Amino acid sequence: MRRHHPHLLPSLSLILAMFLWGSSFIAMKLAFQDYHPMVVIFGRMLVASLAFLCFLPQFRTIRIRRQERYLFVIMALSEPCFYFFFEALALQNTSAAQAALITTMLPLLITIASVCFLGERSSRQTVIGLFLAMGGAIILSLGGEANIQAPSPLLGNFYEFMSMICATVYTITIKRLTVHYPPLFLTAIQAWVGTLFFAPFLTLSQVPLPHSFLLVPMSAILYLGLAVTLVAYSLYNFALTHMEVSKSSIFITLIPLFTLLLSRFLLQESFTLLQYIGGFTLFSGVIVSQDFFYPLAKGFFSDRKNR
Repeated sequence: MRRHHPHLLPSLSLILAMFLWGSSFIAMKLAFQDYHPMVVIFGRMLVASLAFLCFLPQFRTIRIRRQERYLFVIMALSEPCFYFFFEALALQNTSAAQAALITTMLPLLITIASVCFLGERSSRQTVIGLFLAMGGAIILSLGGEANIQAPSPLLGNFYEFMSMICATVYTITIKRLTVHYPPLFLTAIQAWVGTLFFAPFLTLSQVPLPHSFLLVPMSAILYLGLAVTLVAYSLYNFALTHMEVSKSSIFITLIPLFTLLLSRFLLQESFTLLQYIGGFTLFSGVIVSQDFFYPLAKGFFSDRKNR
C-alpha cells in the first residue's frame, strides 16, 4: 500500500524556491556591476508585474475582505518593498557569501515569531533540525575564502539583517493570508505594489538610467523578475498553505548552500573540506526536521528487516 506524505510536494516546492533565491544573490551582483541597484530592483518588479497580467482573468473573481486589507499592506511593504531596499544596500557593502550567511538567522526569527503570533508549537524534531541546519549553513559560509570585495561588511551585514526582519514579518503575514487567498494572487499583489513603490526612486533620487542594453545585466533582470520573483515566491507561498511556518522556514538554510554551489560552477570557485562538511550537515538538518523523514526511515528499515 502506498503511503501518503502530505509534506512531500510542499517540501520539493520549497527546495526549488530556495535554489532560485540562492541564485538571486549572484544574479543581483552581476546586474549591479553595470546598472544602478534601483534600476535592477524596479526592472525585476516590472518584469514580474507584466507577466502576472496574464492571470488577470483568474484574479477578477477574488475579493479582498475589508478586515484583511491591512494585512495586504503589511505583506507588500515588508516584502518586496523594504526587503529589497535593505538587500540592495547590503549587496553594495558586503559580499554575496556573507549576505547568504545572514539568511541563516531567518529560520530562528520565523520560528520565534510563529510561536508568538501564530500559536504554533515546535517539536523537538523541528528544533534539532533547525539548529543542525543553521550550524551547517554557518560552517558552509565560513569555510571558504571570500573573493568578492566587501567595502563595508559590517554595515552591509546589518542591512541584510534588517531585510531578514522584513522577511519574518512577511512570512507571518502571508501565512494568515493564504487561508483565504490563492498563493499566485498574493505574489501578483507583491509584484504590482513593488513596481509602484520603486518607480519614484528612479526620478526622485536621480538614479542614473542605463543608456545601453547590456546582455548580462538585462538577462539577470529578466531572470530575477520571472524565475525569482514570479516562480520562487509563488512556490514559497504555495508551500505555506500546506506546512507550518516553523517547518518551512528551515529550508531557508539551503540558500547559502545553493549560492556557493552556483558560485562554484558559474564563477569557478572551489570548495574546501569544511564547506563540504557544512553542506552535508545543513542538508541533514533540513531532512531531519520534516515529518516525512521518520516514516520513510521507519519504512526503509522495516522493509529490510522483513527481507
